[in-house]
Amino acid sequence: MATAGRLLLVEDDEVIGEATQLNLERYDYDVSWERDGLDAWRTFTGREPGTEFQIVLCDVMLPGLDGISLCRRIREAGNTPVVMISARSESIDIVSGLEAGADDYVTKPFDIQVLLARLRSVSRRSEPAPAPAPEATPTADAGDHVRIGDLDLDRRALELTRSGTSINLTPTEMRLLLELAASPGVVLSRSALLQRVWDYPEWEEDDHLVNVHVQRLRAKIGNDRIETVRGFGYKLRR
Repeated sequence: MATAGRLLLVEDDEVIGEATQLNLERYDYDVSWERDGLDAWRTFTGREPGTEFQIVLCDVMLPGLDGISLCRRIREAGNTPVVMISARSESIDIVSGLEAGADDYVTKPFDIQVLLARLRSVSRRSEPAPAPAPEATPTADAGDHVRIGDLDLDRRALELTRSGTSINLTPTEMRLLLELAASPGVVLSRSALLQRVWDYPEWEEDDHLVNVHVQRLRAKIGNDRIETVRGFGYKLRR
């Protein structure tokens, strides 16, 4: 039977963990639940080929190995989407999780429908993004390529290289770059990027997601590639 995805839930609170697992399984997720960060890492790395987890839902405060360290290990191992969950909503916790490589986050107590929406959005972003129409990208070279200084973005193959050397981007980082590259020199607001990259509703604001992902993208492609237009948003320099 088809499932919504193989999901690794890492939560040490028995009540929250059991309720979350039951709710996710009601919506056809194949859930493996671990209470300890080290156990979760062993479970994550011990899957047989073809049965890898498609998403990780991870609490911040965990025994054995904390959630941020676990997220960092998962990100170093590959691009499996990670959603952080925490009872604390302070900016430092949110930013730390995103800087460790998380794709999104929810704060406890959370509504199951909100959690499901975030999981579906992250899953969609991990799928190959459609290449923009050539006419939508004035800097396109040979149709599918965009030159960004010494960088070459292949929009169809979803590959970024510098002088022939590949630069690894997460699916979310790639979608963010594609959006910025589709309108070089044009300022895109954070709310517009949230809608286009994260599938957030127009009314929902979350500066942390956009700001930290822009910082992560800058670290990979160069700080001078993306300009901050204070009070408005970001633009990719021509």
